[in-house]
Amino acid sequence: MSGQDVRERIDAFPTHRIGPYRVRAGRPFPYGATPVPGGVNFSVYSDGATTMRLVLFERGAARPGAELEFPPEFRTGSVYAMTVFGLDTENLEYGFRADGPFDPGGGDRFDGTKVLSDPYARLISGREVWGREPDWDNVYHYRAQVPADDFDWGGDRPLRIPAEDLVIYETHVRGFTRHPSSKVAAPGTYAGLREKIPYLRDLGVNCLELLPVFEFDELDNPRTDPVTGDRLYNYWGYNTVSFFAPKAGYAATGAFGMQADEFKSLVKELHRAGIEVVLDVVFNHTAEGNEQGPTISFRGLDNATYYMLTPDGEYYNFSGTGNTVNCNHPVVRDFVLSCLRHWVAEYHIDGFRFDLAAILDRAPDGTPLPNPPLLEQLAHDPVLRHTKLIAEAWDAAGLYQVGHFPNYGRWSEWNGKFRDTVRRFVKGEPGLVGELATRMAGSPDLYQGRTSSASVNFVTAHDGFTLADLVSYNDKHNEANGEENNDGANDNDSWNCGEEGPSASAHVRELRSRQMKNLLTILLTSQGVPMILAGDEVGRTQLGNNNTYCQDNELSWFDWGLVEANAGLLDFTRKLIAFRRAHPVLRTSDHPTGTDRVGSGYPDVSWHGVHAWAPDWADHGRVLAMMRCGRHAKGGSVADDHVYVAVNAHWEAHDLELPALPEGQRWHLFADTGTAVHPVGDEPELEHPGRFHLQAHSAVVLVGRAARRTTG
Repeated sequence: MSGQDVRERIDAFPTHRIGPYRVRAGRPFPYGATPVPGGVNFSVYSDGATTMRLVLFERGAARPGAELEFPPEFRTGSVYAMTVFGLDTENLEYGFRADGPFDPGGGDRFDGTKVLSDPYARLISGREVWGREPDWDNVYHYRAQVPADDFDWGGDRPLRIPAEDLVIYETHVRGFTRHPSSKVAAPGTYAGLREKIPYLRDLGVNCLELLPVFEFDELDNPRTDPVTGDRLYNYWGYNTVSFFAPKAGYAATGAFGMQADEFKSLVKELHRAGIEVVLDVVFNHTAEGNEQGPTISFRGLDNATYYMLTPDGEYYNFSGTGNTVNCNHPVVRDFVLSCLRHWVAEYHIDGFRFDLAAILDRAPDGTPLPNPPLLEQLAHDPVLRHTKLIAEAWDAAGLYQVGHFPNYGRWSEWNGKFRDTVRRFVKGEPGLVGELATRMAGSPDLYQGRTSSASVNFVTAHDGFTLADLVSYNDKHNEANGEENNDGANDNDSWNCGEEGPSASAHVRELRSRQMKNLLTILLTSQGVPMILAGDEVGRTQLGNNNTYCQDNELSWFDWGLVEANAGLLDFTRKLIAFRRAHPVLRTSDHPTGTDRVGSGYPDVSWHGVHAWAPDWADHGRVLAMMRCGRHAKGGSVADDHVYVAVNAHWEAHDLELPALPEGQRWHLFADTGTAVHPVGDEPELEHPGRFHLQAHSAVVLVGRAARRTTG
């Protein structure tokens, strides 16, 4: 008998009996429920509990079938660990009861009457079907399960697309296919999204950023629509119940406990299509909320460890949702790190976008840390070594860190300053030409010392107006949210083009179309990583609602009828993405210097106005042109064409003098937002090579390359 066989025999030998169950002292790590030879190892942390019980349910049973108290000798430090033999894991649901002091003023909220979910549970039952009302009298709502680990990845491996080559597409799993027009077999699910991969591939995006898919409770919203009376939901999912478990209500197979495999299949097929997957993760707060919120797991296991508490035991609320996770406590740091490792190792996730990430660098008392240990640890973790880390570098309490988020050479940021500058310039505000130039050049003022890929550029995101609404509404219209239009941002930097909401005017509709194309043009020709909000490419509207967090209906869903109805905008977006992909000069990660470093005769980037080489930086200026020399693409390592982008935010047209190209080259028209867009590589040569008539409120993209030879 080998030494390995002996070890397995010893591991499988029970030493104690609790009721009918044979048990032995378990291993403290890993936390959670882990199958071992002959049984399941259960491990849970609690520093302040006096006793801990393992609560076992038969799947779906209203009451527990057994409760096993951890013997004192099964506790190591602050970790309770026990192996239970002979369990049927396919029909098992489990939780914990933690007894201890209930002293809110001192930070403790132990309650032995509550069955607590395992924070490390890899599968959760109780919300298997989206929107289905549960039995509210059930003693245990979010039931931890032990998943099978038998998925065949078929050789899948990380794509590792360089950050500067990404085009990110932000979407909601349910909203992307829930509309009847999606015509998928299982609307609103991972499987439904999988059916739309050909659309994503044809659009040209290569990174899908998903709003939260960690298990959450969509029914956690007490409000109703004041007009229709319909219930409102926690639709976006920023109220995490369980961090290691995929959302069961997003799975067509969730009722059968197969949500993990269904989500893995989605990731696998996206990778086959050349598309990476980034998850929007929420470590700043949980679904337990403030003092009036439910006790689900953390609060009942060790409230003072997991949450930031005031000196009198109340919850700091830097998240704006009632509580704030104590991310820089060593135990909580380990939890966050273990969670992300889990999603990378078990689900092959390529990156994470951290909601309200500024909270992650706050000390337990809320003060910002100069060297946040969690952020440093994530940046240097070996499992996360090639994972994209993207910060929403602000929080709800006013900590705004865009451009100076602690990055350790690894973190990128949602560039809110790019969004604000581009919106304000395109709507026609004065005094922004210089700042727009800086944003289009990759925001070197913010990210000097880092690559321009640290800037994730966006004009719209899930939180705020859609692209179509940005050019159709001056004000938010959130009445349907049941908060008397007090929710959502007031500073939208939008312009309705002369008429609020839907318009019958052909002039207004045409202007809006140009404005949307102008915004997309700046986004996709700027240095940095562009991010597009799902549906913007087809003009999806939310009817002026800039905070649809609670709207599980057509306000939030992708209307696939728009693919045909707004085919022109879709074609423009698709070709613009293809143009970016075809021109590495637009995807250079080094910040431009405005000098000629490769002997091309041209600087890497140059700025122009109505006159070539003469940008108008004055406050009244509303025209900016940028030219990139293709010889400088990727630091001069690859050859490319010259690319010229001009934007006119003025209400008058302008005749532009174009910069001269090297001998034998001519300017060709790729796109004019007022007229046409051409296939990449088939752009027609300009009729007047030295000038271009740029319409009011429009943009143009030219490519400079050798003129085609003609034969006589």
